[in-house]
Amino acid sequence: MNAAHNFLISLEERHASRILQGTKTVELRRRPMHVALGSTVWIYVKMPVGSIVWCATVTGLHTLAPSTLWRRFGTVSRLKRHEFFEYFSGLPKAFALGLSEPTQLASPIPLSKLRDMAGGFYPP
Repeated sequence: MNAAHNFLISLEERHASRILQGTKTVELRRRPMHVALGSTVWIYVKMPVGSIVWCATVTGLHTLAPSTLWRRFGTVSRLKRHEFFEYFSGLPKAFALGLSEPTQLASPIPLSKLRDMAGGFYPP
């Protein structure tokens, strides 16, 4: 069994907000992410927010054909069908990261502080 760990992803504000509200329970990626179930994903919200604002627990890892992924997770992806298939255009496989227990940080960590802590930091 793999040990749980921490990792960081970047999201647009609209996607981050939907996960925090609990209406979006999967994060879609064009490539599989090699993380362990139970890991903590830290969410960096892209500019203009420019901060890590919350975290969640990884509850599922799904690599499937885009059409299968859409049937299984289309509703909870909070994307329109055309957005979903445009995002995965030309790919034989698509990836969904199942998320639960989104938790907002008491104090967001701004990009400037991240760069102070880790010189040259650039969000993924």
